[in-house]
Amino acid sequence: MEMRRGNLWKTILLYSIPLMLTNMLQLLFNTADVAIVGKFAGSLSLGAVGSTSLLITLTTGLLIGVSSGVNSVVAFFVGADENDRERRAADTGFIICLILGFIILALGVGFAKPILSLLGTKPELIDEAILYFRIYMLGSPALSVFNYGNAVLSADGNTKEPLKFLVISGIINVILNIIFVVGFHMTADGVALASIIAQYISAILVMRALSRWTGTYCFRLKALVYDGTMASRILKIGIPAAIQHAMFAISNLFIQSAVNTFDHVVVEGNSAAMNIDLIVYDMMAAFYIASTSFIAQNFGAKKKERVMQSYLITTVYSFGIAVILGFFIHIFRFKLLYIFTNDSDVVAAGAIRLGILSITYCLSAFMDNATAACRGLGKTVIPTIIVMMGTVVFRIIWVYTVFAHFRTLESLYILYGCAFVLTSIFGNIYFFRLYKKIFGVQGTTI
Repeated sequence: MEMRRGNLWKTILLYSIPLMLTNMLQLLFNTADVAIVGKFAGSLSLGAVGSTSLLITLTTGLLIGVSSGVNSVVAFFVGADENDRERRAADTGFIICLILGFIILALGVGFAKPILSLLGTKPELIDEAILYFRIYMLGSPALSVFNYGNAVLSADGNTKEPLKFLVISGIINVILNIIFVVGFHMTADGVALASIIAQYISAILVMRALSRWTGTYCFRLKALVYDGTMASRILKIGIPAAIQHAMFAISNLFIQSAVNTFDHVVVEGNSAAMNIDLIVYDMMAAFYIASTSFIAQNFGAKKKERVMQSYLITTVYSFGIAVILGFFIHIFRFKLLYIFTNDSDVVAAGAIRLGILSITYCLSAFMDNATAACRGLGKTVIPTIIVMMGTVVFRIIWVYTVFAHFRTLESLYILYGCAFVLTSIFGNIYFFRLYKKIFGVQGTTI
């Protein structure tokens, strides 16, 4: 897909639709995991899986963050028509992502019990939660490789291939869930096992596609090269991006610890509602990926007008999809929650979260897209600091002040919208100043 010329409204939408479908299907498949556990293994297994969701978001966010560095650097060289540097960046990115996947595997398996204990996981949930998390972490190298392949393909304008691979692996995942949980009467461990099998299948498919790719980059294991300069450039963007993803997860861990002060019914309701939240956020994330890729390519091509247009258009799209989805979730929140459980008390607890967050989803568009745009311009350190202060520090302070005073779910969940507004203001100020600094009257500074 050509990002450097043509109608941006149309091109960005066509680029983002496969990404939206990819993200939506991935979450729907994950939702199917949770629904099968909740329906056939019981509410305790549902709570055990839900107790690990933020840790999984943390580790997945680290992988996504580093792969976004690969995406930004590769897209820049695609836009600049520097094919040799594009190849070296892609090869180096593969090595970095694969190593990171194995590091996360080792840490996740080794420290599952102390971390879940530190988070205050309920005694009746912790053993099954530890088992689920350790099994799930075995798929980290595969997930890292898939994110890498997705980053390289999308940097070159191809978002359809990852969608096809996800459909295949996701269907296999659901079938295995049914076989393991319903057929073999496994619980959370069966869902985790199905997930990692599907992850390795998707990783194999995406690398097979890259090895046959007809674009400027074609993966060759025997010809793989590591470039220290490219590694530095990728990590300069990827590490702050990974830290940013981690910061969101860490701040949510404090929120999870606050949720854990209630009984297990609230924990289970919160877990079910979070799966619905993630559908919206991941649908919006498709436009953030588009923002980074389009801005990076046009930055490489020195087309400053298209850089700003890409940012504004992706912001409008992400805000609009959040408004639409948030409206329907708010209206149908009770019916949606019954997908995950038959317990009316669990549904009532989850509905409190959805009732508040559904009207604040759209505010996150201004925060997240400003960060994605800065990433496309090769800057992530300052946006990461802004996010850390506006979400992590602010949320922690809120939990230990406002929530500590009122001790209600409403006082806990309202902090999301407040954090979105605060971070959006400073994030957009930084982006516009960065744009003005880079694209001065004398041209583009690279």
